[in-house]
Amino acid sequence: MKRLALVAAVCALAVAATPVAVSAWGNTGHRLVGIAAVRGLPAEMPAFLLSPGAASEVGELAREPDRTKGGGQPHDRERDTAHFVDMDDSGRVISAAGPSIDALPRLKSEYDAALTAAGLDVDDAGYLPYAIWDGYQHLVRDFATWRVLNAAEKREIDPGRRAWYREDRLRREALILRDMGYLGHYVGDGSQPHHTTIHYNGWSRDVPNPEGFTTSRQTHGAFENAFTGRVARLDAVEAAMTAPNLDGFDLRARVPAYLKTTLAQVLPFYQLEKAGAFQERDARGAAFVTARLAAGASELRDLFVLAWRDSADDSIGWPIVKVAEVEAGTADPWLAMYGED
Repeated sequence: MKRLALVAAVCALAVAATPVAVSAWGNTGHRLVGIAAVRGLPAEMPAFLLSPGAASEVGELAREPDRTKGGGQPHDRERDTAHFVDMDDSGRVISAAGPSIDALPRLKSEYDAALTAAGLDVDDAGYLPYAIWDGYQHLVRDFATWRVLNAAEKREIDPGRRAWYREDRLRREALILRDMGYLGHYVGDGSQPHHTTIHYNGWSRDVPNPEGFTTSRQTHGAFENAFTGRVARLDAVEAAMTAPNLDGFDLRARVPAYLKTTLAQVLPFYQLEKAGAFQERDARGAAFVTARLAAGASELRDLFVLAWRDSADDSIGWPIVKVAEVEAGTADPWLAMYGED
């Protein structure tokens, strides 16, 4: 439980003194990832997502998983560990005894069992891949429900039913923005190198440090909060975003690949830190921050689009209806949406 204990200790110090609390990119970074991702959405997405208001809302909601910390148990055990996955330099969780990021068990419970069998503390490992997988799958269900409600509202001739479809569609739109924010938070965490490594707050003292990197426990918070807040700019992040990558999508493979890409930036971070690049407004450090935020925004934008596309082939409600059939006008979703009891 070293990592969670460290977070708690740093947060306590932040109240009494001046150190910055460790909180995954901080407010500025998470806002920018969420806003840039939504602003980058293509025209195929629902119109309610293509507005400045939607981008702003997702940006604010992307901060929410940090704002709910400290709720007690089991809330904190399940949620605080979702912000990170601590890999060694080869991509295994915690150490060579842990599972490879490329071969994670299907369920969190199986992951916990594998860690326990290896003699590793599950609280030290982190659930970030599972948080992203779960958030994506939930968003697909949101979009599937919205598709059905939207199509039914347009075709319904009964005034009472049509009014209910409209009200439920608006409720669903609010939920979609909230769930996009939550997914955005974890995808944003996945672009911050400290959230993918055993070197999460200074170089780990449990492994060799031949290049003499800092072991300061202020490293993480100072980088993602104070420094990022000074140098990060939305226009720079948007300019650095990559082209959409939407072909050959496999959720179970894509998330580990994304996290490994971030893990590869741990060593460059510490080399830059050693060179003094994260002081004041150093251009080298600013470029690193921009690239990492752009990586998070690009991945998040793509996951939003892929979730929307996946939802077209989904089934939803009870009795189950196929989204495609409702959108084609060949199925009546009233009982599936409103309920038959």
